[in-house]
Amino acid sequence: MNYLPYNKNLVSRAKELRKNMTKAEKKLWYDYLRNFKFRVYRQRPIDNFIVDFYCPQLKLVIEIDGESHYQENAQESDLERSKILEGYGLKVIRFTNEEVLNNLEGIVAIIEEMIPPNPP
Repeated sequence: MNYLPYNKNLVSRAKELRKNMTKAEKKLWYDYLRNFKFRVYRQRPIDNFIVDFYCPQLKLVIEIDGESHYQENAQESDLERSKILEGYGLKVIRFTNEEVLNNLEGIVAIIEEMIPPNPP
């Protein structure tokens, strides 16, 4: 497994975010990821970021984008962030709050497709 830089300065912020998950994050977590076949971490510090969900076995980062991600420059920084995370060999997938709240089945199907036929 590749080493991922862990920024311990982000730990207290990550804990705060875990306590205050958005409605969409809660839905994805409680209705699906909490009982996912592989261990999934919530609000995991990686490098200088805190990713919404991280599954180490699948090297998968799942991001749920709220309104702030549609403001000017936000998409550029999301792209930059994804590139950096992908540089660590991670796969980054993003969903909007609306997608999670209105089409959880579709999202579950996409995440299930990320599982290789012979998982690690």
